[in-house]
Amino acid sequence: MFKVIQRSVGPASLSLLTFRVYASPKKDSPHKTSVKVNELSLYSVPEGQSKYVEEPRTPLEESISHLRHYCEPYTSWCQEMYSQTKPRMQSLVQWGLGSKIKKLVYPPGFMGLAASLYYPQQAIVFVQVSGEKLYDWGLRGYIVIEDLWKENFQKYSNWKGKDLSEF
Repeated sequence: MFKVIQRSVGPASLSLLTFRVYASPKKDSPHKTSVKVNELSLYSVPEGQSKYVEEPRTPLEESISHLRHYCEPYTSWCQEMYSQTKPRMQSLVQWGLGSKIKKLVYPPGFMGLAASLYYPQQAIVFVQVSGEKLYDWGLRGYIVIEDLWKENFQKYSNWKGKDLSEF
């Protein structure tokens, strides 16, 4: 057993040693063996003229190109709208991260979410009823604004039709 370990430790320990090897040309050898960069095959200039030939487009590439040209106005419109709404959304997110808003909105929201997990039927009824009420409030507000708009527009149209000398 000891002989086996002794024989395996010797070559293994030699593999851990590092050696430095210095190469130098022989003193009596001429410098004609050095090669210039131009003479290397990697850097050689190819013989003759090369010409770039573009391959014809496949039907798939043509259809994608037509689709891109067709969608270009819509994508530019989306990019423009995104650039306009991004600062507003960032300010809204910053406003939502305020401590007062967190204290007012998040706890009831999380409690409602937790309650909806335990009482799904009641949550559905609550959402339906509150959705109907929100719709009614929105419709009432729309009617009020429409009435105000009509009254002001009729006053303006009556004033516009009258002669200024009457006032």
